Amino acid sequence: MNGINGSYEKDNFSWQFQQFQQKMGEWLEMQLSRFTPGIPNTPDFSWLSWLNSPIIGIIAKGIFWLLLAFLLSWTVLQLWQRAEIYISFVRNKKSQLADRMTKASVTELSAATWLVRSQKFQQEGNYRDACLCLYMAMLQQLHSRGIAPHQASRTDGEYWQLVEDLPQPIPYRILLMTHQQLCFSNSEASSFLFEQCQEAYQEIEGMKCEG
Repeated sequence: MNGINGSYEKDNFSWQFQQFQQKMGEWLEMQLSRFTPGIPNTPDFSWLSWLNSPIIGIIAKGIFWLLLAFLLSWTVLQLWQRAEIYISFVRNKKSQLADRMTKASVTELSAATWLVRSQKFQQEGNYRDACLCLYMAMLQQLHSRGIAPHQASRTDGEYWQLVEDLPQPIPYRILLMTHQQLCFSNSEASSFLFEQCQEAYQEIEGMKCEG
């Protein structure tokens, strides 16, 4: 019975038509495959799978924040340096103006008057102005002795050229250098610095008496 049914099914027209369709489909697929370019093999990137590691993510974040912190620090440093240059420039301009105004008025005061002012500032704890008054008293001494007549445009370097050949130039040098430090740098005056300037001026006065 099964053998009869099996041979009947193979002779059935619909079954034969299905077989024909299947063969035609296979033939067409084979023909089309000849004109279809082959798809290249996809590269194997499995070796990059370590990039997905959590540790790598943490390291990458750390490097990012370090770079960001470095850039911010560098920017702040550049701004700070520019601000310091500007502040120093303004401070020097003010100091030079005050210095010119002070030198212009030196002819109006005697060395003794400058000495009195110096002692007053020293008692108030204002060692900067106390030292500068001793410097002005020195300039008055140089003017009175005819070594360096008053000249508002004369610099400390020029004063030094006029006194460096004197028998004892060191006291003058101490007062000239102190004036430079206090007016053209960030140096602060102290009681010790005032004592040095006071001793230097006393030596200058002693040289005047000897002369």
